[in-house]
Amino acid sequence: MPCYDGDTGRHPACPHQEFNTVKEFLMKRLIWIGCLSYFLIGLAHVVLGSVLPVLLEHYHREYSEGGTLIFTQFAGFLAGVLVSPWLNRRFGKRGGLLIAIGLLTAAELVYTLLPPWEWLYAIAVCAGFGFGMIEAVIGTIIIAAITDKTAVAMSRLEVFFGVGAMVMPLIASGFITEGWWRFSFLVISLIALVTLLFWSKASFGEIDAVLSAKGPAASVSGQEHASAKRFPYRGGAFGILVLFIVFFFLYVGTEMSLANFMPAILIEKMGMKEAAAALSVTCFWIAMSVGRIFAGVVAEKIHYRVYVLFSCLITLVLLIVFPLMGQVWSAFAIILLLGLFMSGIFSIALVFASKLLQGSEESTPSILIASGGVGGAILPLIMGWSLDHLEVNQSAWMLAVFTAGMVVLSFAAFQLQRRKLVHQSGLQGPSGAGK
Repeated sequence: MPCYDGDTGRHPACPHQEFNTVKEFLMKRLIWIGCLSYFLIGLAHVVLGSVLPVLLEHYHREYSEGGTLIFTQFAGFLAGVLVSPWLNRRFGKRGGLLIAIGLLTAAELVYTLLPPWEWLYAIAVCAGFGFGMIEAVIGTIIIAAITDKTAVAMSRLEVFFGVGAMVMPLIASGFITEGWWRFSFLVISLIALVTLLFWSKASFGEIDAVLSAKGPAASVSGQEHASAKRFPYRGGAFGILVLFIVFFFLYVGTEMSLANFMPAILIEKMGMKEAAAALSVTCFWIAMSVGRIFAGVVAEKIHYRVYVLFSCLITLVLLIVFPLMGQVWSAFAIILLLGLFMSGIFSIALVFASKLLQGSEESTPSILIASGGVGGAILPLIMGWSLDHLEVNQSAWMLAVFTAGMVVLSFAAFQLQRRKLVHQSGLQGPSGAGK
């Protein structure tokens, strides 16, 4: 029986209201600590690209070797995503997160010491493993736990990812100017340590049991996830999964190529100084962060499929135009627009895929984030090679080619969902067609 008071409409000590208030507070705590974690991985994702020109100069290496280092880090990222289910079963989701954050803390600290070049590859694997596992686990938790306005919740996480990716080049630029560029890695290590303390101490109510569960775990909602015991992608679902795997491969590879090689492109193309070129990444992530504030709300209003398709189309146009820009101001204008229109693609496409593949919400985010990790490893490797062997404009146009593939795939996903909706409307009849 609901609690009721004649004057206020509810009883001041209503246990139902108190329970809902506490639950809402704990969910907000989960989201905000998730946001801190995404801020951390935003920092970690772009730090190598932010200091890459001076790092390569310090070690007397070529851009192709810088591409190999970034490839190695994203190979670690992929390993972290793929190994995370096993570590979660053995240590629980919270235990797995603590291992991942601890590894990232240690790796960034060792980066600061500037060990021999060969050691950097092992350190890059550890760092990539850490932030890859953090992203996969938290993304899965949020998509499974937040069932209403999921795109808004994921966009909030992505905003903080963008803020981290925006702030890191700014910090790096200041450190480069003072000759202290190595301390960019130390900043990440300290923030990772703070994040580690939050995850080790914070409580999230009923979700604590799920975060600590070992072995075949229940879902975040507390129910057994039936598809964990069988392959959930059968028939047309497997084709949709493959489509999004390729899409995320291309998107993350393109984004990471931009974030890591944009300063190098501007230095080679326009003769900019290293510290000033590093600010281009900050501009990119400022626009990313601003766009992500609104991305979830816009996507909920115009439908996920429309948002993803038009974002990819506009990104393609901008990347075609970018190599034609001959002035610094025009290049920075394109960079800002790229950040704005690419801002929501990752998070909205992740939710879009999860909704299309209903019943597999526990596994789909990890698979797609892993495919993004492969793209984030391979495409920057190709970009590093191209900057050494091709004209700088040819390297820039390669990004447009990758994005053209995203446009084709997003259009295919658009058509798939539209056909699915038409089919469902036909089954429901005239009375259900408008729902």
